[in-house]
Amino acid sequence: MEISKKKGRYERIFIQLSELLRKSPAFNSRLATINAVLHHKMDYYFWTGFYLIENGELIVGPYQGPVACQLLEKNKGVCWAAINGKRAILVADVHKFPGHIACDSRSNSEIAVPLFDKSGEIIAVLDIDSKDYNAFDEIDKEWLERIVNLVKNES
Repeated sequence: MEISKKKGRYERIFIQLSELLRKSPAFNSRLATINAVLHHKMDYYFWTGFYLIENGELIVGPYQGPVACQLLEKNKGVCWAAINGKRAILVADVHKFPGHIACDSRSNSEIAVPLFDKSGEIIAVLDIDSKDYNAFDEIDKEWLERIVNLVKNES
């Protein structure tokens, strides 16, 4: 997608989600709303969802797309790398990522963005897969971090 078109789309999504999340009283509802909007507005997204940290484990939360891995092996894969590094991770080719967890073999690239609560603790990670290689870039990272922060701001 052309850079200016992608930026414009994310800007519109951000505005839409800002309004929707103000009306959403429940944490899981906010996560589900983010997934639905992103998944249906970004044509290169294949799987869009949140993994939640519960009792030290990473368990699937609200998502859009094919059936997900229910539990991600501790300290393995892109999502745990984002959590352990406390930052978003862009992976151009998941098949070359050490310890990649293949929930669906059709996924070829991935971005994982940690969700911090108001005290700065990571409570979840937004995980997005694409069938395309090298689908995600710094524009995706910047806007997805802003979108994930909407959850914290509305909590």
